[in-house]
Amino acid sequence: MRFGDVPASPGMPPMPEEVKKLIMHIELPILGGYYLMGSDAPESMGHKLNKGNNTYIMLQPDTREETKQLFDALSVGAEIEQPLQDMFWGDYYGMLVDKFQIQWMVSYNEAQQGKAAQ
Repeated sequence: MRFGDVPASPGMPPMPEEVKKLIMHIELPILGGYYLMGSDAPESMGHKLNKGNNTYIMLQPDTREETKQLFDALSVGAEIEQPLQDMFWGDYYGMLVDKFQIQWMVSYNEAQQGKAAQ
C-alpha cells in the first residue's frame, strides 16, 4: 500500500506527488507465519528519522478484544501516536510509544484471522 492510497479527508492538505509514491505499508512473510513489516517515513508528514526511532514492535492478536486489552495495557503512561480504531485498510489499529520509550503497533484484521483459521 502506498501513501497515495490514503483517502482524502476534510481539512487534510494535499499530498505531494513524490510522497504518494512512497510505501505506507509492506509485508514480507517469513518463517512460522510471521511477517517483517515496513514503511517509508516522509519528513513532509512530520517524521524525523533518527537511529532508534525506526523500529516498532508489532502485535497482531487473535481477537479484537485482545487487541484492545493489549493496547490499553501498553497505553499506561504512553504517548499515543494513533488511537486504537478501525482504519480505512480494514484493520483495528493503534500505535504508541510506551513509558519506556518502546514503539508499538497493535493491529487486528478479522479477514486475516479468517484466512489463518482455514
